[in-house]
Amino acid sequence: MNTAPLNIVFHGQNAANFRPGFEALIGPQHHISDLSDGLDQPGERALYENADVVIGIQLHSAMPSPLKARLFHAPAAGTDAISTALLPAHCTLANCFGHENAIAEYVMAALLTRHVPLARADQDLRQGRWTFWAGRQAALRTEMGAQTLGLLGFGHIAQAVAHRAKAFGMRVHVANRSPISHPLVDQSWTLDGLQAFMASADAVVVSLPLTDNTKGLVNASALAAMRPDAVLLNVGRGAVIDEAALYAALASRQIGGAVIDTWYQYPTPTQSECAPSKFDFAALDNVLMTPHMSGWTAGTVRRRQETLADNIGRLSRGEPMIHVLHGPVGPR
Repeated sequence: MNTAPLNIVFHGQNAANFRPGFEALIGPQHHISDLSDGLDQPGERALYENADVVIGIQLHSAMPSPLKARLFHAPAAGTDAISTALLPAHCTLANCFGHENAIAEYVMAALLTRHVPLARADQDLRQGRWTFWAGRQAALRTEMGAQTLGLLGFGHIAQAVAHRAKAFGMRVHVANRSPISHPLVDQSWTLDGLQAFMASADAVVVSLPLTDNTKGLVNASALAAMRPDAVLLNVGRGAVIDEAALYAALASRQIGGAVIDTWYQYPTPTQSECAPSKFDFAALDNVLMTPHMSGWTAGTVRRRQETLADNIGRLSRGEPMIHVLHGPVGPR
């Protein structure tokens, strides 16, 4: 089937990560432009306003309007920085996944470090200390497979984590907006049972997107319900967990620890370095801090490129698109 040529723009530094080799995925008939974050270079505003497809992660009132866009495609799962009110009525908003395998590996690696202390064992032995030598009572370790993993949300990421958790023999508990019945899930709650869910697990993984309904969902009461030795992992969005409440729970050792990959403050195009929170999480020894890296692998980029190309092809052929969040095609 012949496809209509489209004007496609990659807006900003984030979208640029998905640009290399993109022509090979969509064919030579389309025209691609690479635009800066500020859209302030000569000709960029007109290219943005006249694009058929915008690939980017933000749209706000200080930006030009994508007047002719038929598809606004986030090269990511999260679209909370894209104002749907500013999209043309004829424009579809879609997102990408493809990061769930990478994030699931990150989660399992972070959990395993609490049970298999390879780095400390190596460091100690280099100093002649046989800290974890088998046969000594003090060297006994815990096993991850004997624990219960709680998954707050049961989307792409949580399901990938559940598969891997089951491979280790863990029990899997889930809290979700809608009821869950799944062969990987041993017990589930809806969100009105959040405190009971939080109390049920040795580790809780938060993978929820940020919406009006999820912002601050994990508050002081939810944290207080956790077991005192439990660990909280956030690979969803920072603000789903109340910032002040999380810091207080960790600083007071109300909970056992946290692994935090999604934060409350981020670098900007004009400020390349910043603290990830207004609170000094870095001073706490029961926190593992990483810079929003859990889903960022070569495989993630490749899979998201394939989704972007697939939807552009569907648009040019007049076919229904996938991963639609908003617009005339309707959610799919």
